[in-house]
Amino acid sequence: MLMRTDPFRELDRLTQQFFGANGTSARPAPVPMDAYRDGEEFVVQFDLPGVHAESIDLDVERNVLTVRAERPAAGDREYQVAERPRGQFSRQLFLGEALDAERIRANYETGVLTLRIPVAERAKPRKIAVTGDVEAKQIDA
Repeated sequence: MLMRTDPFRELDRLTQQFFGANGTSARPAPVPMDAYRDGEEFVVQFDLPGVHAESIDLDVERNVLTVRAERPAAGDREYQVAERPRGQFSRQLFLGEALDAERIRANYETGVLTLRIPVAERAKPRKIAVTGDVEAKQIDA
C-alpha cells in the first residue's frame, strides 16, 4: 500500500551525519516517518519538530504524495553544538491504488504531521452474491 521511494535512506542518513545534516534546496534533508493501518485508513506521521505549520507543503500528483517543510536557520549564532537539522526537508510516498488520495486529512500538532489516508472503496473487502439454478423444494408435513 505505502512504499518508500528512497531505497538509499540509511546511506543518506549516515552521509548527513558525517558531512552535516542541513538540507538545502538542491538536496533536502529526509523526514523521519511512521506508517500504520488503523481500521479503514492508513496513518502516516512525520517528525517535523520546530517547523511552523505554514511552512509545510503537501502535494499529491499521480498518486505520489510529497511532503516539504523548512526549519529556518538560527541566524548569526556561534553554536557550540548544532545537531538539529535546519533548512529544507522533503519526503515522497507512493500511494497505491488501494488508497483514496482525494480524501487525505492532515493535522500538525506538537511537531508531528499526521496524515490520515482512507482506504479506497474499491479496495475494501466485499461479499459477492452467488446465483444459479436452484430448485425450490417444498417439504410436506
